[in-house]
Amino acid sequence: MSDLGSGDEGSSSQKYQQGMDQGNADYDPAQQGQMEQELATKMLQIQSKRFYLDVKQNRRGRFIKVAEIGADGRRSQIFLALTTAGEFRDHLNAFSDFYSSLGPPNPDTVPDDGKLKSEMMLKENRRYYLDLKENSRGRFLRVSQTITRGGPRSQIAIPAQGMIEFRDALTDLLEEFNCDDHTYKPDLPDGRHLHVDNKNFYFDVGQNNRGVYMRISEVKSNFRTSITVPEKSWHRFRDILAEYCDKARPPIHDQPVGNGTIRGQQQYTGPK
Repeated sequence: MSDLGSGDEGSSSQKYQQGMDQGNADYDPAQQGQMEQELATKMLQIQSKRFYLDVKQNRRGRFIKVAEIGADGRRSQIFLALTTAGEFRDHLNAFSDFYSSLGPPNPDTVPDDGKLKSEMMLKENRRYYLDLKENSRGRFLRVSQTITRGGPRSQIAIPAQGMIEFRDALTDLLEEFNCDDHTYKPDLPDGRHLHVDNKNFYFDVGQNNRGVYMRISEVKSNFRTSITVPEKSWHRFRDILAEYCDKARPPIHDQPVGNGTIRGQQQYTGPK
């Protein structure tokens, strides 16, 4: 069944744009354009809807934008901090299990408001309401985002049959960008950035269920690639780079200094 046309899971694109600008502390509309980078994206086709899950980064950090495109072209979207996305993924597991336990739709047993199961997430100044609902067109998970200081509500609706697929796509992004609340250690080193010519290199240390790792990403305007280096191989990785650096460095002739000589960059005074 399709949940399109349920009548309560969408609003105008203008309101969603306002919600995007006002309702997410990790997203700064002033940082659009070159200050905002898209690090990864996934597209899902669930029934007649398309969903885009985009990992983005601006000066405030990384976040996930979830956009829903309906069959009529209507667009709605919500924003999730990375830690919020991890909690949302866990709720998707619980909602999927509950949905699997339900029998065939029965109009006589549906509550007046159509809600079969509800949860709420509170993150800083944002609230997220998760409602598994049923109407004449089927069952769907409505995810609504609000902010405490007022403003329009933004929301998406995921067909119940697609919750597992949605969860798996979100999990892939969480694992790739180290967004798992259960394994993250706050004392990991901060990320580093290196700009060379027209390229940007990002060094991010993270942790997942396989251990600590470093992700080295090369980012240009229309190109991104990355490698992952496990912590246990960092020293060997460093040694290989240092070896290449030494071979690429022009030779420096020994120069007399006092009673010794300088060889390379260090003063050598003979055996001790």
